Amino acid sequence: MLALNHSDFKLECGTDEAGRGCLAGPVTAAAVILPEAFENSILNDSKQLTEKKRDLLKSIIENESLTFSVAHIFQEEIDKINILNASILAMHKSIESLNTAPEFIIVDGNKFKPFKNIPFETIIKGDGKYMSIAAASVLAKTHRDAYMNAIHEEYPMYNWKKNKGYPTAEHREAIKKYGITKYHRKSFRLLPEQLKLNI
Repeated sequence: MLALNHSDFKLECGTDEAGRGCLAGPVTAAAVILPEAFENSILNDSKQLTEKKRDLLKSIIENESLTFSVAHIFQEEIDKINILNASILAMHKSIESLNTAPEFIIVDGNKFKPFKNIPFETIIKGDGKYMSIAAASVLAKTHRDAYMNAIHEEYPMYNWKKNKGYPTAEHREAIKKYGITKYHRKSFRLLPEQLKLNI
């Protein structure tokens, strides 16, 4: 069972992102503040859950949280500021859009930049330890997946519906065959042999 809070603050917000390692599409972050009495035995790091459980949890979190928000940072911005900065920007944007400002922020991972003087702590594998981070990981993942499913309709040959933009063998084969789209991150190494020079 995950812990509810890390700090003694009532308005503690958890934040996490999805899609950092993808070759296409946005990096998506969510921020969630859960009520004190929140309980859920299924909730866990989104990577440990089936798609069915994530979808079920998405509506529970959105209905029962005190406030939640989701933000996408798209590939053009990722290419400009790099993926780490884009991930942090997505988290900042999601926190900024909450209806209630948090008193404390807990972040999955070990990289974050201060947000408006609000105290924060980074927690490695936090999405497997705290409910609000796990809830944020579920929202980030489900909202990003929905976006990738939508753009799959435009470019079905990359099978984003299945790989969600991650660097699978199939995705890389499609890049080789069809080239890249406006949704691909041009600053990423899209093909393993990209760095070799044909001399």
